Amino acid sequence: KAMTKRYQLKDLDCANCAAKMENAINKINGVNKATVSFMTQKLVIDAEDGRFQEIMKEVVRVCKKVEPDCTIQM
Repeated sequence: KAMTKRYQLKDLDCANCAAKMENAINKINGVNKATVSFMTQKLVIDAEDGRFQEIMKEVVRVCKKVEPDCTIQM
């Protein structure tokens, strides 16, 4: 079973970083589809319901690696 959630991003500085984040998030095991929008500063993620918290921890780690100043508003 999958779950889709939307998150506001804070301090995402460039469209290139957003694309890098999106690519990295989509490679995480359990993620069905993720989109990172630089224009709206939003992350939309569709992932396995049962592992959602675990997946989100990995998403946060990946985002920090690409853009250390960016935070996901949960």
